[in-house]
Amino acid sequence: MEANSRKDHRALLNQGEENELEVFGYHIQKLRRALSLAASVLTCGVLQLMFYWRPEWQVWANCVPCPLEEADTVLLRTTDEFRRHTRKKVLCLCLSAREGPVSKNPEDPFVADRHSILNKAIMKPELKVQCIQVQKIRYVWDYLEKRFQKVGLLEDSHSCYDIHQTFGLGLTSEEQEVRRLVCGPNAIEVEIQPIWKLLVKQVLNPFYVFQAFTLTLWLSQGYIEYSVAIIVLTVISIVLSVYDLRQQSVKLHNLVEDHNKVQVTIVVRDKGLQELESRLLVPGDILILPGKLSLPCDAILIDGSCVVNEGMLTGESIPVTKTPLPRTENTMPWKSHSLEDYRKHVLFCGTEVIQVKPSGQGPVRAVVLQTGYNTAKGDLVRSILYPRPLNFKLYSDAFKFIVFLAFLGVVGFFYALGIYMYHEASPQDTTTMALLLLTVTVPPALPAALTIGIVYAQKRLKKKQIFCISPQRINMCGQINLVCFDKTGTLTEDGLDLWGAVPTAANGFQEVHSFASGKALPWGPLCAAMASCHSLILLDGTVQGDPLDLKMFEGTAWKMEDCNVDTCKSGTCSSGTVIKPGPKASQGPVEAIVVLRQFPFSSGLQRMSVIAQLAGEAHFHVYMKGAPETVARFCRPETVPKNFPQALRNYTVQGFRVIAFAHQALKTRTLSEVQHLERDTVESELTFLGLLVMENRLKKETKPVLRELREARIRTVMITGDNLQTAITVAKNSEMIPPGSQVIIVEANEPEELIPASVTWQLVENQESGSRMNEAYVNIGNSSVPDGARGSSYHFAMTGKSYQVIFQHFGSLLPKILVNGTVFARMSPGQKSSLVEEFQKLNYYVGMCGDGANDCGALKMAHAGISLSEQEASVASPFTSKTANIECVPHLIREGRAALVSSFGVFKYLTMYGIIQLVGTALLYWQLQLFGNYQYLLQDIAITLMVCLTMSSTHAYPKLAPYRPPGQLLSPPLLLSVFLNSCFTCIVQVCAFLYVKQQPWYCEVYRYSECFLANQKNFSTNVSLERNWTGNATLIPGSVVSFESTTLWPITTINCITTAFIFSKGKPFRKPIYTNYIFSFLLMAALGITIFILFSDLQDLYLRMEFLPTITSWRVSILGIACTHFCVAFFVEDAILQNRELWLLAKKEFGFYSKSQYRNWQRKLAEDPAWPPTNRTVYASEGKNGVYINRGYDSPEWFPKTKLQLGGQSAEQHFWTRL
Repeated sequence: MEANSRKDHRALLNQGEENELEVFGYHIQKLRRALSLAASVLTCGVLQLMFYWRPEWQVWANCVPCPLEEADTVLLRTTDEFRRHTRKKVLCLCLSAREGPVSKNPEDPFVADRHSILNKAIMKPELKVQCIQVQKIRYVWDYLEKRFQKVGLLEDSHSCYDIHQTFGLGLTSEEQEVRRLVCGPNAIEVEIQPIWKLLVKQVLNPFYVFQAFTLTLWLSQGYIEYSVAIIVLTVISIVLSVYDLRQQSVKLHNLVEDHNKVQVTIVVRDKGLQELESRLLVPGDILILPGKLSLPCDAILIDGSCVVNEGMLTGESIPVTKTPLPRTENTMPWKSHSLEDYRKHVLFCGTEVIQVKPSGQGPVRAVVLQTGYNTAKGDLVRSILYPRPLNFKLYSDAFKFIVFLAFLGVVGFFYALGIYMYHEASPQDTTTMALLLLTVTVPPALPAALTIGIVYAQKRLKKKQIFCISPQRINMCGQINLVCFDKTGTLTEDGLDLWGAVPTAANGFQEVHSFASGKALPWGPLCAAMASCHSLILLDGTVQGDPLDLKMFEGTAWKMEDCNVDTCKSGTCSSGTVIKPGPKASQGPVEAIVVLRQFPFSSGLQRMSVIAQLAGEAHFHVYMKGAPETVARFCRPETVPKNFPQALRNYTVQGFRVIAFAHQALKTRTLSEVQHLERDTVESELTFLGLLVMENRLKKETKPVLRELREARIRTVMITGDNLQTAITVAKNSEMIPPGSQVIIVEANEPEELIPASVTWQLVENQESGSRMNEAYVNIGNSSVPDGARGSSYHFAMTGKSYQVIFQHFGSLLPKILVNGTVFARMSPGQKSSLVEEFQKLNYYVGMCGDGANDCGALKMAHAGISLSEQEASVASPFTSKTANIECVPHLIREGRAALVSSFGVFKYLTMYGIIQLVGTALLYWQLQLFGNYQYLLQDIAITLMVCLTMSSTHAYPKLAPYRPPGQLLSPPLLLSVFLNSCFTCIVQVCAFLYVKQQPWYCEVYRYSECFLANQKNFSTNVSLERNWTGNATLIPGSVVSFESTTLWPITTINCITTAFIFSKGKPFRKPIYTNYIFSFLLMAALGITIFILFSDLQDLYLRMEFLPTITSWRVSILGIACTHFCVAFFVEDAILQNRELWLLAKKEFGFYSKSQYRNWQRKLAEDPAWPPTNRTVYASEGKNGVYINRGYDSPEWFPKTKLQLGGQSAEQHFWTRL
């Protein structure tokens, strides 16, 4: 029973999805609740504050575990490494108040849809539904399966037949009402957060709560000026954060505001058409598409076709044709009813319908699939509202740094406690002074400094036309060491130039028709296929669509018209597109071609087809175009030329883009039969027509950018949907594969009946001359280790099909291929995302640059996805470049490196600032003294605040260094830097503290006031000062005025200034410090003011600063000590700690190597004489569960014992929110 109870207490939400959550059931217990409230009152709200920070504590304190079915509170926990908790109340929806008759018989379904979760969620006869709202999504309790399930969408288990049969006539009014109550409104509402609420959230941050405690303490001690300074710092930080959050809230609200106000027409069963607001739509409604419309929900097209602009989703404003869901009667789920991409039937929320084409059986209709935040647009808005937390080392290390500083403060607290108790000071003074030392170490400028650093980087990127919707990823860009590029439109020109058409006849290729000759393409089946087989549309008199289709259509010299009576007397093209010869087209017997049906292009299928009718003919024709290898598979073998592979290779090795065409004459059928034909039936037994050869030129920026990345040891990889040979040629032409490098094609085959899965390694013949083969070894981003025995570097190339086979059957082989894989062709969008993830598992920091169309998944998966789009904020990726070439990649990496180095500099400086103040204050505490208010004030405001707000504004260095900045705060150079500087600070301050006591004029002011007055006459430069200085000496314990503080203050202040200078290193990641004019001026001004105060004898200034005048030689000594300290610290930092060659030598001597997975594989493979394999085939071993094992280089100790972690991911929230 207990085991069952524990099982019922826990369940999984969104199992297997990216946002998977554990959910635990709890029931509030009144006694626990009362005790918790009493404890909160007794602790003056501190307990309630702890509950706010840790919601799981509140649940555990107030509730007892119970089965989820009985729970009134649930505790949610993420299943990632962060294990974050959220508390939610279980809501109870009552349906008994609704109008209309309701059957309370448990056997009667509540809604007609037998698959609907609603029938399993509504309790009878109570008519209640239990639900929770998590990240804007509603989940209801399923009483049959005993788990929470998502509502607001149609279930995936529906077949095509179910959707047409169940929803084709619309929902009844009663069912609509039930669905509205349970699913909620179809609205994407982003509340503009009130400023007071944002302020409360910020103020309750643990960091600011600590600051509030600090301020209260300082104000109670009369430190008014310093407290005001800290308040200013805190307010600046909070205002910056609140402003940023408010702006994001307003932008998101404006983005979705109009979405909820669309007037739509739906079909209500037995009542006909009804017009209503889009927020009232429910899953299952029939939506009428009258024409241009911004879609308010996700919907499945069931009748007619339409053209939509999906630029909001993909960043690419190219019209996309949507086709209706077929009426097949099989029982397969509708998303997998055929090989065709199901998204070709789905209209996504937020996209624009720009043209509708009725089928002749009524208006264009669609079934509402998903509403509200379940839609594509809702999902994108949710991804911005609730960004995926990524574990970037900088932020977790920053948290540890603050903990370390807090620990130093605790040490200082006990030190002060001991000192004051030893001197028998009053308990009040003892406690106050101890708490003051506790607050010294954690610098209040930290949030402002980090926030402003990211703002600077964002502004610099914006000037370069790079826009960012995830600012915390900018620091991550500084660690990128591998960049994946799409080919077409990214490395090469978006538009293609027609080179030639190669028709076939008599089972062979004919003479090439050159488009450069200016002659029109002769009429024939190939010409008909080129004129009709495309997804172009006529919009406002202009032909629009995919650039490749446009170029191909222009090559035929035909023109497109809308169907009208004159061109379509037979009545067969009421919804078709008419294509007619243009004035420059070659003469032929056909007056027009009518396109009746289209099977759209899909990246996964790599083909498209149309059914067309030639004017004057009674029968219909099928035309197909696509990847040559794909099209050839659908053709009758006798129609494919025997030299097809050689001819294709001949064109692709020259870098041409090749498309193949095929044709079939359908048997005479009626138009209605044509409309109901399945794609599989149409695309079979085709006749091969020929090839279209297109020239895909490199963009002029491609080669220099790739060279720059290669020189910076940043690896580059091509991921494309194009032909493998074409991709290899483009990689060679762009020098992604440098001259003299070997290319090995990896071809993998699926297992067959008696033959296991196999991998063949084929060395590509080099076209270069022999002299080029002997060129120096070029290391692509350290992707391989030079081996004298083998000579040149090598690069693997493979297709998406081979990648999939290796991924499934050769798991141990995949990482070995990836560390040298450069070209991945014929990759589907899913395979692109998978490949990026596999690179990340090897501990690469991956950047992805694409045009946003088929790369959305990979762009989001990468550490830094850059979409080349005209839109300012393409939701396809964190970064969007309005400049449509890859120059944005080095810009982003440069700024990322500069931002990362700046963050490290700020952390080091603020750490040292806290330690400097801690040491100085601790020394003065030794004799029950401390620095004056204005002494602290000058250090905090004039130096630290100004330094932190300007240190990060240094621009990035224009040339990429051949190595990355450190990616961890807790790295040996940085820790050693902080440690040694702390040691120097301690030594200098302790020596100065002891040395001043040895001076003949020294006197402990508060103990020996008479001695002090007598000595004043010996060194005072102004005799009249004697009486005035006497009156201001505080002759009680806790005195501020002393020779120790007068000596230590200039040393600590100059130390703060020089530390800021030392930690603001310029080259190789940032420009020199003098180019940051404001920062340089502030440092010089602060140094000048400090020296002026040190050497001035202005009575009012000394009184205000609470100093004692000293002899000039002592002041010179103080300056000399500070200068010596600076010289030593600068030499150690610059010549030793920042000396990369010295660290590399030390690593080599002591045998330290990178722990990155890809580095480990590189070392192992470099030592393996059998790698890389060439011109041979290996098979998966049946005895090893289909996993390929080569004992020569696959020994068990080389495999990590722990599971590979997805390395280098970043936290989207500021690190201090994790305190």
